[in-house]
Amino acid sequence: MKLYTYDPAPNPQRLALFLKYKGVEIETQQIDLMTQEQLGEAYTSIVPERTVPALVLDDGTLLTEVIGQCIYLESLYPEKPLLGTNAQERAQVISWDHKLFMSMFLGVAEVLRNTSKGFVDRAIPGPLNLPQIPELEARGRSRLEFGWQDMNRQLEGKTWLAGDSFSLADIDMAVIHGFSGWVKAQPGEELETVHAYLARVNAELGL
Repeated sequence: MKLYTYDPAPNPQRLALFLKYKGVEIETQQIDLMTQEQLGEAYTSIVPERTVPALVLDDGTLLTEVIGQCIYLESLYPEKPLLGTNAQERAQVISWDHKLFMSMFLGVAEVLRNTSKGFVDRAIPGPLNLPQIPELEARGRSRLEFGWQDMNRQLEGKTWLAGDSFSLADIDMAVIHGFSGWVKAQPGEELETVHAYLARVNAELGL
């Protein structure tokens, strides 16, 4: 296997923390997003989606989505499970993973990609160039504000987000917290349940 990634970016961080928690090492090549290396011919000939992280399996199969990569790697390295240990737990983790990505993660992306000069005509990742829509900044910030308040409610009485065990959903929350700092939209101090939870997650990850 070979992993193409860019350590500072949020999606690569999700996979990197997954691998670190399990103690798994994979041959890795950094693709510099700051110089738009992902748009160059050398990389697009391997990963037409022009995104990271991308995992190329030994038989040449290409996996470009973090959830798919994690499901595959979990099957190879089941120790310290991060996707649950039965069908119900697995469903909970993947449901939370999808919910967080579609709400809070994309909320940050809406703000960042529609306001940053580095994303002019690159408002979404991938092969399609699209112009920025500055008006989407306000929507993204509203999604994040609601998301943090909702998480504060959802986490009441819980140790971890999806069931009784630490999981990929908790890793995603740690990454979202850091990513939201890029647009200065982290949870307010009054959301004490969220902050206590994030402290537990960081301790579990050794951050």
